Amino acid sequence: MDNNVKFEQYAQMLREWSGRMNLVAPSTLPDIKTRHFADSAQLANILPRDVDVADLGSGAGFPGVVLAILGWRVTCIESIGKKVAFLTAVKEKLGLDNLTIYHGRVENFVRDLPAKTPNLVFTARAFASLLKIMDYVASTKCRLFLLKGREIESEIATAKTKYKFSYDLTPSRTGDGFIISVRFDR
Repeated sequence: MDNNVKFEQYAQMLREWSGRMNLVAPSTLPDIKTRHFADSAQLANILPRDVDVADLGSGAGFPGVVLAILGWRVTCIESIGKKVAFLTAVKEKLGLDNLTIYHGRVENFVRDLPAKTPNLVFTARAFASLLKIMDYVASTKCRLFLLKGREIESEIATAKTKYKFSYDLTPSRTGDGFIISVRFDR
């Protein structure tokens, strides 16, 4: 099945399942391709190809499922059972062997990681503030690739009071937010 078919089936599943649970805001359902798929796919322009992706608080699968469709090895981390059921159904329907669903909290996933995870990066979209995300994953020293809103400068300033890191900002092509790529200082 080619990627266009996968995205069509994914959109259909989002519409069907959103009637039963809060996966995405109902107002965004008519524009799934731009609002959710294209927004998430922006990461493909800056994400290294040789990494494993851990998507924090995946919810309906953004950006994790989109990145899996585009070929990355992805683990979607989600603590809410009904969202895990949705992600599992998407994985099965689309035949995404490169997608793993982790049912649990982010802090437990991070705690259970091997001591060295050189090829792991974290992604997130609409999950938590930059500082909160860094609190969860700082011990790993893994890079972050986050889709953030227009208030990112204040989030960076807050995070800089606690962590030493470098970052790059890329303006979003689908909205007024940014992609922030973060490297923890060693």
